[in-house]
Order: sequence, then C-alpha cells, then structure tokens
Amino acid sequence: MDQWKTISKKVILQGNRFLTVENHTVELPDGRIIPDWQWIITPDFVNVVAITENERFLCFRQTKYAVRGTSLAPVGGYMEPGEDPLQAAKRELLEETGYEAAAWTPLGSFSVDANRGAGVGHFFLARGARRIAEPKSDDLEEQELLLLSRKELEDAVAKSDFKVLPWVAGILLALQSLSTGNNRSFEKSTRPI
Repeated sequence: MDQWKTISKKVILQGNRFLTVENHTVELPDGRIIPDWQWIITPDFVNVVAITENERFLCFRQTKYAVRGTSLAPVGGYMEPGEDPLQAAKRELLEETGYEAAAWTPLGSFSVDANRGAGVGHFFLARGARRIAEPKSDDLEEQELLLLSRKELEDAVAKSDFKVLPWVAGILLALQSLSTGNNRSFEKSTRPI
C-alpha cells in the first residue's frame, strides 16, 4: 500500500512546548488532495511498569485534568527533545519515585493517533526496582505512590481504575510479558519508524 504524501504544512496553533497544531495539505495515493488535514504535535512519552525487588508494582493514585476523579497510573512522562526512550524511562522512574531498576524490557512503541499524530508512546517493564533517593517530581497533579501486588494490579485493571488508554495498554503489555516469560534485559532502545 502506498503512503499518503504531505504536500505542505502550516502551523495554525503554537501552544507551549507540549502542543502544536498544523494544517497539512495531503495527497492520497489515488491523486486526490485533502487541503485541510489537521495534525497534532505533542512530545513522545514513556510509561514504565516498575516491579520492586519484592514483586510489588509501583503505581500512582492521582488526578489529571482530563480525567474525572482519581485514576491509577504507571510511572511516565514526556521525553525531552533528543532523549532516547530508555533513558527517558529511567529518568522518569528515578524522578517520580526515587527508584532505579536492574533489568529493563521494551514493550513496544506505538503511535497515539493513527490519523492525527499526537506523539508516540514508548512502553517499558522495569524489574528489580529499589529505592535509592527521594522523588523529585515536578508533576502538577497530586499523587500518591502505591505498591501493589500482581493480583491488586490485575483487579485494578479489571475495575477500570486505570482511566487513560496508554496506561492500561502499558500495564497489559507488561502483564503479557511477565506471563509469557519475555523478560529479556534491554539496554538500547529502538525508535519507531
């Protein structure tokens, strides 16, 4: 199958460093032109499902502006410009929790929105996590660090306590990896196409 071609781009909204909206003129493989295809640019992000040395899953109970009530969430955040996904994952784990992990498994990198952009999510499983420092998170939301058993984590997923799609996806990818034994250690991240 042929890809769509971007003929031109124009910024129609320049927010802060977390949001840009462009208007693209796009040519379809059959030659048709779409003159007003909106494209959303947000930073790529990482989500880390971290398991401590005693097999507890690090999660947050927190609030988010777009989520009604509280939600459970894995460790995560936006990547800095030019930052490698694995390095971003390690940085976020340390900043948000004060933990570092001995073994890292990539769980995949996925586009957030297939038609509008909105960044790429990079997912990791971190095993053997241990606390080495106090958290230094600059998150605006109030959050509480929880240490959940696997059953508590699975029950929370079943009850929709994780209310944001990438968070649920990351948790399910990690549980699948743990169940299938795909726990190879990972020291260099790959970038999506």
